[in-house]
Amino acid sequence: MDVSHDQAKILDLTVAGHRVATPCAEIGEGAPALLLPALSSISAREEMLPLARELGQTYRCLVPDWPGFGAHPRARLPLNPANLHAFLDALLAAAPGPYALGVAAGHAAPYLVAAAQRHPGAFARLVLVAPTWRGPLPTAMGPERAAWFGRIRRAVEMPLIGEALYRINISPPIIGRMMRAHVYAEAAHVTPAVIAAKHRITRQSRGRFGTAAFVTGGLDPAASRADFLALFGDRLPPVQVLRPEGAPRRSGAEMDALIGTGRVASAPVPGALSAHEEFPRDIAAAIRAA
Repeated sequence: MDVSHDQAKILDLTVAGHRVATPCAEIGEGAPALLLPALSSISAREEMLPLARELGQTYRCLVPDWPGFGAHPRARLPLNPANLHAFLDALLAAAPGPYALGVAAGHAAPYLVAAAQRHPGAFARLVLVAPTWRGPLPTAMGPERAAWFGRIRRAVEMPLIGEALYRINISPPIIGRMMRAHVYAEAAHVTPAVIAAKHRITRQSRGRFGTAAFVTGGLDPAASRADFLALFGDRLPPVQVLRPEGAPRRSGAEMDALIGTGRVASAPVPGALSAHEEFPRDIAAAIRAA
């Protein structure tokens, strides 16, 4: 069986009164699995496809784009945590599974966990790859500068000047620097072709809105570490955290705090914040070994 080819389909969802046409890849055969890409300036379902192909001998993987992200024109949906939760509710209504496996990377992880709480029985197990809950600016600058985050978001969302600010800050050199700093663990993997592909994602219509929301913490699903850890209650299926060895210090500390609760199983994996994309074979092996 050839699992290298993915078939795309569109789920026509309604989220908060907005039509959200959601492209999804379908890869593999076997038990249903839902794979959620990370939320980031360069987020797209394509980042999950190498892992889906690795899992495709065992699982039939559904890989959607998040609203406001992806390598296609973006939906006109206000981007906030409530609407992302509502998006997953609509997705699970349209494609209910039940899923033998749910995988989420980065900021998608707490959204998947919250969805599993709201939909008991929808997932037999969850795997969280490099889970995060706090956006880049809140992580780097701390809560004492929170007043600036909203101002920065509003500036990037403005017509004309916002697009100019966005283009300056999402140029190929900056994307390459960001990926080498904390997205990939191996600088040699950040090739010109990879940078070009990521840059194409950022150039999609309305691309600046998802970036502005994510970077400034506008999509953070929790207000504190305590709130994040409180998501992991008794009603969840088994949860496995794959902790990349090269995760940035602050993000890694949040992963370690979650692992330290004893509420999740864990395994070390190579990589940084995009381990699922950089080392898909290792991630798939860790998933199968659990």
